[in-house]
Amino acid sequence: MKPGEIAVEHAARRFRVYPRESRALKDLVVARGRTRGTDVWALRDISFAVEPGSAIGLVGRNGSGKTTLLRLLSGIVKPTSGTVAVGGRIGSLLELGAGFHPDMTGRENVYLNGSIHGLRRAVIREKLDEIVAFAGLEDFIDLPVRTYSSGMYMRLGFAIASHIEADVLLLDEVFAVGDEAFQRKCFGKIFEFKQRGGTIVFVSHDAGAVERLCDRAVLLSDGRVAFDGPTHEAVVAYRRMLAGERNPEERSAGLKEWGGEVARVEHVRLFGAGDDERNQLLAGEPLAIALDVAADAAIAPPRLGWELRDDAGVLVAAGAVSTGEHGWNDDTRRLPLRFESERPPFADGRLHLRVDLVDERGERQYHSLDDALVFVVYPADEGRGLVRLEGRWT
Repeated sequence: MKPGEIAVEHAARRFRVYPRESRALKDLVVARGRTRGTDVWALRDISFAVEPGSAIGLVGRNGSGKTTLLRLLSGIVKPTSGTVAVGGRIGSLLELGAGFHPDMTGRENVYLNGSIHGLRRAVIREKLDEIVAFAGLEDFIDLPVRTYSSGMYMRLGFAIASHIEADVLLLDEVFAVGDEAFQRKCFGKIFEFKQRGGTIVFVSHDAGAVERLCDRAVLLSDGRVAFDGPTHEAVVAYRRMLAGERNPEERSAGLKEWGGEVARVEHVRLFGAGDDERNQLLAGEPLAIALDVAADAAIAPPRLGWELRDDAGVLVAAGAVSTGEHGWNDDTRRLPLRFESERPPFADGRLHLRVDLVDERGERQYHSLDDALVFVVYPADEGRGLVRLEGRWT
């Protein structure tokens, strides 16, 4: 098998689950076989092949088997039936801080993780400064990792995995934690790995990240392959699975968009003074938000709901508008809408716009889009805080 090649043939994985996971010896003697385990099939009859130098995404709902499949590829667990073969060295980042010893320093954990991946100490020593600089932990590398935040854990773990001279890189939700600047740095490192001919298997609920990185995706549903083909088509099928849910649990893992099969919100833009398209504003500067509501067939006038939240997720403002009041009729397939505010009350901070498209009674969800817009408001005077409180001193 060539380095970087992956071959999965009719792989399945079964786990036995007991009603009580941890039992004392007394419980075992008393129960005497009355407590029986239940077989749960995490994967069933999975088959696909990946050529060296490819980037493939795994998408699907929580519990569909994505992480179990990555564990089979990494060799952490073995298939119950079928075969899983991976050529060359594997670098993986499957969980935050996987393999870290909490009482060891960051530096010691770099050596420990490198050794687990088969690197000699001299090789790790050569790469150490580069790994620490990439993670941005120069001031913390000699502190125990139990003192690290979850973001620092993720940064160090990703830095180690991405600097190993691997042929296959397995990534599971690595962008769910970390600021925007570090996410851009991660993408740059992954693209660099891909250009060198490395193979990438990437799991994420962020469909935009999957589409940027992968030209092929596998959609899993209940442990089976529901679709295997172009990334965009897999993402559309995945969003269709989630249509109708207001707040899928996958949002916490990076899901940004779902639904959109019947009707959708498109081309969301922010405009500032002078009607130029922007992604930042000065405090007090007029703003306008423009978007299109589109449908593929005749539907009753949908209702557009919107929310503005800050970086902490605190609701700043919200509202809704009926498209029927703005010209939607039986023949409408696309309706441009525009919201304008002459003196928005924002002083300083970053705001996230979420839009939801539902039927007029709010019973059917057509399309949801988190982070439809993300824009920054810069202070124009001495004012601080998210809201500008206007008034005068006497």
